[in-house]
Amino acid sequence: MHVPDGFIDAPVSAGTGVVAAAALAVSLRGARRELGGGPGGAGERTAPLAGLVAAFIFAVQMLNFPVAAGTSGHLLGGALAAILVGPYTGVLCVSVVLLLQGVLFADGGLTALGTNITDMGVVTVLVAYAVFRGLLRVLPRRRSVVTGASFVAALVSVPAAAVAFTAIYALGGTTDVSLGKVFGAMVGVHVLIGIGEAVITAATVGAVVAVRPDLVYGARDRLAAPLELRPSPLSDAAAPGAEPRPAAARADNAPADTGTAPADTGTAPADTGTAPADTGTAPAAAAGRRRSLRPLWIAGLVVTLACAGGLSFYASSDPDGLEKVAADNGIDEQAEDHAAQDSPLADYGVADIADSRLSGGLAGVIGVGATLVVGSGVFLAVRRRNSGGTPVEAGASTASGPPATER
Repeated sequence: MHVPDGFIDAPVSAGTGVVAAAALAVSLRGARRELGGGPGGAGERTAPLAGLVAAFIFAVQMLNFPVAAGTSGHLLGGALAAILVGPYTGVLCVSVVLLLQGVLFADGGLTALGTNITDMGVVTVLVAYAVFRGLLRVLPRRRSVVTGASFVAALVSVPAAAVAFTAIYALGGTTDVSLGKVFGAMVGVHVLIGIGEAVITAATVGAVVAVRPDLVYGARDRLAAPLELRPSPLSDAAAPGAEPRPAAARADNAPADTGTAPADTGTAPADTGTAPADTGTAPAAAAGRRRSLRPLWIAGLVVTLACAGGLSFYASSDPDGLEKVAADNGIDEQAEDHAAQDSPLADYGVADIADSRLSGGLAGVIGVGATLVVGSGVFLAVRRRNSGGTPVEAGASTASGPPATER
């Protein structure tokens, strides 16, 4: 759904540019909270993942899949980014991808960059995250529910972007095509594309939930294990037949009541530092902090490179939904040549390399590397800028609002 130059007139393109710039400014501010640390190191988990998510979206967008006769579709990525790394960071992820696609690969017009960010970045993220969080509030706390909710959120986000494009075209379309025809064609084909988006998003979110549920930003408050304080077996054994007392009451007793003095164990409770009440964190959250992000990050990078460098060769060559609708209805009559059409990476191929498999694969790998470097640089800079603030306040303001014990 990359809008090329010439589809939308200059005044409306400028207006969507202002909207996109405002959205990016708000997202930078919000991303400081999402990436800024917080109790349990939530930002430490999100910041490295965000750059990889942007690179993964770039790679999977190269995998066009057939949806109808002569029409293909591809991932937009707004739902996936919002669910995994948060809505503000998600907008930045998609925006980085769109910027590099436009500048390096001549995909999506440069004068239409604001339109593309508004449509594919802002609209998809907001709609998908709202649907996802709404479903989680009313459905049971299960991992399968998180995967299912991500499917529905992604499915809805794609036709929502098609509706947004129709609205933008109504304001500034450069051709005289009836809005009813544009609306019907755009929504119809993008409902089908949305199914593919939903499958990819649900599969990815489900895979992350299966191995590292603490990394799914949008569901942290649903996947964290609740903190339970249980009575000590030693305390119950010391008074057979006695009525069970609350844990807090037993904690106030002298060591003689439990039958175990500090001198007998040789270790005072304060020295162990392992009691749940001292850490204030759930066992699952504590385990998540101890586990390294590196294995998942490396595995994700391998999959990303495989998609961009290998599987992209087998992608459908049919025009995507917007291109097909534009060609069939005359929306592309005023389309303009891309300013970066002479780029050595234009159309996702490396210039002067005759072998199409090698050319496309190498271009994909270069794109993944560029997206990973630029995206990671942006997210680390945002996180470092917030490092001078108060971590507790930053963590408490996250969009999904998980309590400190869940991190």
